[in-house]
Amino acid sequence: MRENKPKSRLLALSSAGALVTATLIAGAVTAPAASADSSRGQDREALGAATAAARAAKAGIDWQDCPADWGLEKPIQCGWVSVPLDYAKPNGKQIKLAVDRIGNTGTKQERQGALIYNPGGPGGSGLRFPRRVTTKSALWTNTAKAYDFVGFDPRGVGHSAPISCVDPQEFVKAPKADPVPRDEADKRAQRKLAREYAEGCAEHSGAMLPHMTTPNTARDLDVIRAALGEKKLNYLGVSYGTYLGAVYGTLFPGHIRRMIVDSVVDPARENIWYQANLNQDIAFERRWKDWQYWVAANDAAFHLGTTRAAVQEQWLKLRATAAKSPLGGVVGPAELISFFQSAPYYDSSWVPVATAFSKYVAGDTQALVDAAAPDLSDTAGNISAENGNAVYTAVECADAKWPTSWQKWDRDNTRLHKDYPFMTWANAWMNLPCATWPAKQQNPVEVGTHKGLPPVLIVQSTRDAATPYAGAVSLHQRFKGSRLITEEGAGSHGVTGLVNPCVNERVDAYLLTGELDSSDVSCAPHATPKP
Repeated sequence: MRENKPKSRLLALSSAGALVTATLIAGAVTAPAASADSSRGQDREALGAATAAARAAKAGIDWQDCPADWGLEKPIQCGWVSVPLDYAKPNGKQIKLAVDRIGNTGTKQERQGALIYNPGGPGGSGLRFPRRVTTKSALWTNTAKAYDFVGFDPRGVGHSAPISCVDPQEFVKAPKADPVPRDEADKRAQRKLAREYAEGCAEHSGAMLPHMTTPNTARDLDVIRAALGEKKLNYLGVSYGTYLGAVYGTLFPGHIRRMIVDSVVDPARENIWYQANLNQDIAFERRWKDWQYWVAANDAAFHLGTTRAAVQEQWLKLRATAAKSPLGGVVGPAELISFFQSAPYYDSSWVPVATAFSKYVAGDTQALVDAAAPDLSDTAGNISAENGNAVYTAVECADAKWPTSWQKWDRDNTRLHKDYPFMTWANAWMNLPCATWPAKQQNPVEVGTHKGLPPVLIVQSTRDAATPYAGAVSLHQRFKGSRLITEEGAGSHGVTGLVNPCVNERVDAYLLTGELDSSDVSCAPHATPKP
């Protein structure tokens, strides 16, 4: 579930054949708060995190110009933070995490510390966050005066001990099998692909898999905080980054200064992660229809039909054509879903997706092929895509115990597909490797309020497809003193990156002054895209 591009779903459409410090006070090391149901192992990990953070605080970060091939221009600087692979063994094997920063643009007196960012995934890189300053993003001008912007590649991602499950060029090859099964033979074929994908993860990255958990990434976040020399964390998390924030806030409540979570994963233990994906299927269908209504309302531009039903009919016709004979030999139903799903993800995709669709219906097939087909020449992009999908799978599979009964998967997804056909089976195959996952699966953290947790700002749109609205309500109830800003009637994933003064002004006020409204706030939706 990522920012900018829906890679966690996009990428996964290519997998499985179907395609989400301790505070140093007077030299004392304070262990993170442990939840009431902590086992001895979790206590060891808490002590390990405190040990690693104390070490990082002493070492700091050796900031240098970023490597040329990272695409991060000066004055952004890059560095490394060492963390234990296994926090229960803090003096054992270490891995290096890539971090970057740009200093605050205001005066020394205006500086309020570092703001650390996670864009989601799991599997998303935060390294481009400082570029909001170098590219002069208007929404972040005020915040940039007060904060250093800090990004990082989470464990397993990008430059941070990257994991892999399959050869990247194989991973992106198209066309994949149609995610919607015609019969039991199709299901058996997809199950085989999912099992082989899980086996590939063990073969390529087996030593990392047991440690690719959200709690470990939260511990990494605290070690980064310590390495930055910050007593407390300022954090912005989007999509999966909200779950990372929720877990961090539970494990390290006294280490937070300000936290914003945007487009929220429901942190309820029973939701992580099997149920979360089923809930997505329902929300995606609703937002898919929102987009179709908009396309129909703009028929003068797109000529795809004046009613939602007519637009859906064109979609089903396109899908059937591609299933019979992939467009350009490479774009079948799986590739179409991968491309078209960006519309229910992000309003910024509404016009480009509708335009490519419109051109196809008007007789220009190539525009849609160019948009939806993989680029085998983009080897760096394909490596990144495969890595992102590997991390997505590894984290979700390791965070929780998944159903191992195929009958349950089959029953739940068959039932959902009847009413929510757009994403259901594609999503199922993407996550099915977790049913035969070859590494230990944990129990999710019980997210809740512990001593020291400051007020957290929660931002959410009501019609979000990737992280349904109920998730924001759930976290709001669990984090006492939090405030919820609701963007009513909107559904673009990642609200803080959109122009909506009702939201933007409150985000600025919270980060700059700590000020929150006395009660929850409802905002009108941001502007609808224009063709």
